[in-house]
Amino acid sequence: MSNSNIFKDSDLEPVPITDTDPSVWNCPPQFIGKLTVQPEHLDEFEHTNNTIYLVWMQAIAALHSAQLGLTFQDFVELGYGCVARQHHMEYKRPTFAGDTLWIATWISHNDGKADMIRQYQFVRESDHTTVMHGHTQWVCIDMKTGRPKRQPPRFVEAYKVVHTNQN
Repeated sequence: MSNSNIFKDSDLEPVPITDTDPSVWNCPPQFIGKLTVQPEHLDEFEHTNNTIYLVWMQAIAALHSAQLGLTFQDFVELGYGCVARQHHMEYKRPTFAGDTLWIATWISHNDGKADMIRQYQFVRESDHTTVMHGHTQWVCIDMKTGRPKRQPPRFVEAYKVVHTNQN
């Protein structure tokens, strides 16, 4: 959830939730982005490399966080930030150069303590197939010490839960 150089060339852009088919989502998303798979995203098998999905998960999390009013600069000013403790990704179908993907995200767990869970679902626009889903456990830290800290009220207010049965 930063402004790292890894996101600078991403063509991931926000799209209105109403521009997607609501029946494709496992849970009503809080935020959706859209991108097209590029040749440089492919591996030797000619499908999207698994590590690219992680980059896109972080990119959509950063975009959603910014939409909620929490950019990396806000983290610096508050003295609190979010770092990943663990990621889980389940690849359902391959994607290829030229495929347009909708990437949805939502918060499924946040009790205001140090950690929260953000879900992701990747759907190929052309056939409405879920190609990947996953989640990240984000941990709030004190940016000076790097130690986990209870989320400040601004985080709790911004990162509200969408109620779902997924973990």
